[in-house]
Amino acid sequence: MKGRSLWRKYIIRSNVAVQTNSTTTHARRSTNTNVLMQAAPASRALTAADFHQLTDVPPAVAWFANIDNEQTRRAYQNDVQEFMAFAGIEDPHAFRLVGRGHVLAWRKDLERRTLGAATIRRKLSALSSLFESLCEANAVQGNPVDGVKRPKLDSQEGKTPAIGDRQARGLMTAPDASTLQGLRDRAMLATLLYHGLRRAELCALRLVDLQDRRGVRHMQVHGKGSKIRYVPLHPAAAGAIAAYLETAGHGDDKLGPLFRPVSNNARGARAITPDGVYKVLIKYAGIVGIDVEGFGPHALRATAATNALEHDADIAKVQQWLGHANISTTRVYDRRQMRAEDSPTFRVVY
Repeated sequence: MKGRSLWRKYIIRSNVAVQTNSTTTHARRSTNTNVLMQAAPASRALTAADFHQLTDVPPAVAWFANIDNEQTRRAYQNDVQEFMAFAGIEDPHAFRLVGRGHVLAWRKDLERRTLGAATIRRKLSALSSLFESLCEANAVQGNPVDGVKRPKLDSQEGKTPAIGDRQARGLMTAPDASTLQGLRDRAMLATLLYHGLRRAELCALRLVDLQDRRGVRHMQVHGKGSKIRYVPLHPAAAGAIAAYLETAGHGDDKLGPLFRPVSNNARGARAITPDGVYKVLIKYAGIVGIDVEGFGPHALRATAATNALEHDADIAKVQQWLGHANISTTRVYDRRQMRAEDSPTFRVVY
C-alpha cells in the first residue's frame, strides 16, 4: 500500500508540473533575448517552489505521463504499483536498485498465483516499458526485464469469443425500434458489428466524424495512441444511425457525441460511457440467449474481424481496419484454419 499511495502522490505532483510546464513553455517562446535580460516581472508563472519541484519530477512519473491511451495508462499503473508493493519500493528513485533477481522473483510470484500467460506477459511488458524510459533518461544503468523469459501463449487463437452470424443478427434486431433507446442501441450494435470498433472508439465518435471521402461515407475513428483512421460506413449501419438521429433530433450538433444517453441527448450532452455500452450489450445478449460469461464489447470486435477474414478479406487490410499496430495481433482473429467443417475428420471414409 505504501508503494501505491506514494505513486499516486508523484502522479498528482507530475500532473501539476506538466500543466505548469505547458504554460511556461508558451510564455518562453514568446519572449525575446532583450526581455530575458531585463528584470523579472512582478507576476511570474512559476514560484520558486514550483521551479524546484519541476526539477525533482522522477523519470518514472514522466514515463507514466507520456502514455497517451487512458486504458493502457491505467493498466500499466496498476502493474507497476503491484511490482512496487511486491518489491517493497517506497520511493520511485529506488527503481535504480532493481535487478533481474527482483523481476524473476516477481514473475515466479505471478506464476504461483496461476495468472494467465497473457496477463503475466502484459505485467512484464509494463515493467519493461518503464525501465526502457528510465534508461533513456539515464536514471538506471540497464533494463532488468531484458532476458527474463516470458510465458508462451497457449494458442495463436484469440481468447475473446466470437459469436455466430445468427447471434449477431439477433443482437442487432433485439432492441425495440419503436423507441429512441431501441434505435440508439440498434445503431450502436450495428456500428460495433460492422466495423470492429473498440468500445472507447465508439464512445469517442462525434457527428463531425461522419464524413464523405471521395463520394463514400466514412467514419473518422480516433484509435489508440491518438491515431486516426478512416473506416467506410457499412450501409446497414448507416441506415441504423440515420434512423436514430432522425428520432433523437441532434443530427445538427456536429461537434457533439454521436451516441449519448437517452435521458440527456440535447446539444452539449456528454457521450455514452464505456460502462454504458457494456450494459447495453449484456442486456441484449441475455435476450437473444448468448452466454454473458466472459462476454463483452470486445467480442463484437472479434466477431467483425473473424467474419471479414472468413469472407476472404485481406489480413493486411483487416489490420488497418482494426487499427492494429502489429499484424500478429490481427492473426489471433483468423480462425479459418480451425473451422470444423474443413477438418480432415470429415474427409475420412470407411
